[in-house]
Amino acid sequence: MADLHDEPQTLPEVGGLDDEGPAARPAPGEGPAAAQTTRPSRDGRATRDGRGTRDGRGTRNGRPAEGTGGAGDTRSAESVRKPAGGSGRGGGRDGAGGALERARDLLAGHPVADGYSGLPWALRHLPWYDLQFGESALSTDVPRLREGHVGALLWSLHLPEGLAAGRAVGATLEQLDLVRSVIDAHPEGLRLARSAGQVIDARNCGRVAVVLGPATAEALDDSLSILRVLHSLGLRVLTLVGASWADGAGLTRFGEEVVREMNRLGVLADLSGAGEATVGRVLALSKTPVVFTRSAARALRPHPCNLSDAQLAELGAAKGLCMVPLTAEQTGPDVRDVADHLDHIRAVAGPDCVGLSGTHDSGAAHPQGLTDASGYPHLIAELLDRGWPEADIALLTWGNIQRVLRTADFTARAVQDRRKPSTARIEELDG
Repeated sequence: MADLHDEPQTLPEVGGLDDEGPAARPAPGEGPAAAQTTRPSRDGRATRDGRGTRDGRGTRNGRPAEGTGGAGDTRSAESVRKPAGGSGRGGGRDGAGGALERARDLLAGHPVADGYSGLPWALRHLPWYDLQFGESALSTDVPRLREGHVGALLWSLHLPEGLAAGRAVGATLEQLDLVRSVIDAHPEGLRLARSAGQVIDARNCGRVAVVLGPATAEALDDSLSILRVLHSLGLRVLTLVGASWADGAGLTRFGEEVVREMNRLGVLADLSGAGEATVGRVLALSKTPVVFTRSAARALRPHPCNLSDAQLAELGAAKGLCMVPLTAEQTGPDVRDVADHLDHIRAVAGPDCVGLSGTHDSGAAHPQGLTDASGYPHLIAELLDRGWPEADIALLTWGNIQRVLRTADFTARAVQDRRKPSTARIEELDG
């Protein structure tokens, strides 16, 4: 019998996504979308709809409510098509408090899909932790994810530099084992998601959906069989950097076969940090949209992982996704600097091709006000003050990553009907 969770579900229609239908709804009484009838009161007390207090942490009968901030409401598409009030940098007519309140209200319906979290490796260095009730040694835990209205999170399986040769596969498997243990230990806050449909299921049940990846290309050990094993364990994103078949010269014949097999499996290609030749070849070859999990605008800040305007235009034509990292090194030291990058990428690549990447617990320094997972409402308030339409913000936070995941799911099913698992070996193709 087919697993119902593997069936892709769709989101409420927002601008730019003309293929989307009604959002998936949880069963009666399940999750915060079950009985949304009122909004939080101004004194911060809990209301019947489960959205909770203004600080993003809901209460129910005096206890934290499951799913506050992680699940969306079921407002019609009309509610996200209204143009945002105000314009200019910080000059919105709503004022700072009004924009922040509007941001929280918007995020309640369209939470953040965070494109990169370094949490798995950070947890390896802690002898004990509890993400459900808060963990001061980290920048990410369930209370702050809910306060920041994070509905989905990509957990990086990247490995530290200087790892001993031959350890990449074993270390990646250890990361996967740790991640699954962490999710199992926090069932009220986290849920593993292997597909776009399962991401929505987790959100509607009041859980933060955890998508596994990106992993490093070295973890494949030049083997398509290992790629399939990692996918069977939940891997959904692979960074095409650091392997002999994806270097500054572009993809080798084996590298092209890796991309085809990723398309067959539904594994997304992450091109952050990849050379221009590799980026160009993957964009031309891949049947699914590619992602840049940690890239901003090079025109505003010349970082090696940031994208030029020509690359952004090419990405926009391919309907890929550039997820802007909240790091001072790549975007700048202030919330307004991050917003500048989002403005630029939206203008060059289009509103369908920009997303967010917290990069928390990765060792990077973060802009002021965005130092942990709870800061997203402040960034969205800044965008509202700049005149971003709510439809474009809904795409930025949630719609774009859902489109990419859903397209990968559909493509994989179509390709699997025509193509068997590849048995190619690097020695045969690259000599």
